[in-house]
Amino acid sequence: MAAVAAGLLSGCESSPSIGVLGAYFPDWLFCIVASVVLTVVIYLIVKRLQADHLMGPSAVVYPTLVAFLALAVWLMLFQH
Repeated sequence: MAAVAAGLLSGCESSPSIGVLGAYFPDWLFCIVASVVLTVVIYLIVKRLQADHLMGPSAVVYPTLVAFLALAVWLMLFQH
């Protein structure tokens, strides 16, 4: 039983945190902030090109884009 518990808890060895001015923040927080900024940039580009009618329902497209970009940023920057 102890061997199984030790194997399951081995993933908790190090926390995925980044130190910023003495405080530690989780990696996913930076990924979400970056994805929201990138989504706003994409929205402005699409709006500028007047192609926003091609983006389907906004309530589905933009949250999905935020999730996709957050995962992509995490894979590019915080791959362990």
